[in-house]
Amino acid sequence: MASEPQPKSKADNTPKESSQAKERLPFEPKKNAKKPAKNQPVTSVADKKDNKPRSVSKEAMAIPEAVSQRMISRMALFSGIPTFLGIATFIISYFVVSHAWFNLPNPVVVLVSIGFFGLGALGLTYGVLSASWDEETSGSKLGWEQFTTNWGRMTAAWRSSKQKN
Repeated sequence: MASEPQPKSKADNTPKESSQAKERLPFEPKKNAKKPAKNQPVTSVADKKDNKPRSVSKEAMAIPEAVSQRMISRMALFSGIPTFLGIATFIISYFVVSHAWFNLPNPVVVLVSIGFFGLGALGLTYGVLSASWDEETSGSKLGWEQFTTNWGRMTAAWRSSKQKN
């Protein structure tokens, strides 16, 4: 009988599974996936053992709804606030200049707004990577632990794809 991943214990928050299964993402399909229905679209995925392609439905490859909602809410927070501040920079600078409170050089206004928009773009990335990719675990408020875990997964995937090419 194939070993299946054990549920996470609440005390240590780590899965009790083999080292090979630890590398698998929570929403990545299992190796012993059932054949997709006739009407479902199919993608080809190479099996790690013998590099033979196997069929996996797109539904099995999809990010779970709970993880997706968690990512969206974090992206809205970490990207929305800096983007709002970038827009607010133009509005505030307009009032400062139009009321002649003090002289603001145009390059300062542009650089400050570009800085906030840049933080908003970084916030999109941080929002996705700081969300817990496990359906049952919501993660921490800022998500630094999840970010480091997910960043490691992403860089490992980049390295492995580079080595294949």
